[in-house]
Amino acid sequence: MDDTLTIDVRGLKCPLPVLKTAKRMIPLAAGSRVIVLTTDPMAAIDIPHFCRENGHQLLASSEQDGTLHFEIEKA
Repeated sequence: MDDTLTIDVRGLKCPLPVLKTAKRMIPLAAGSRVIVLTTDPMAAIDIPHFCRENGHQLLASSEQDGTLHFEIEKA
């Protein structure tokens, strides 16, 4: 069973993608995985910074057709 949470914040501009991601991750257990989808180019800086500052692990990041994809494991 795949219990990865997908957070779709496409169309939102900085700082909303990272703020909404942070809020949605609060109730998750440590080790939970999250996929973030965003079209905000600043997320390429904001999401990795958010992970470093909060101890989360950024497992993967990529871009496809203008959408940035981030896979995060909660600390």
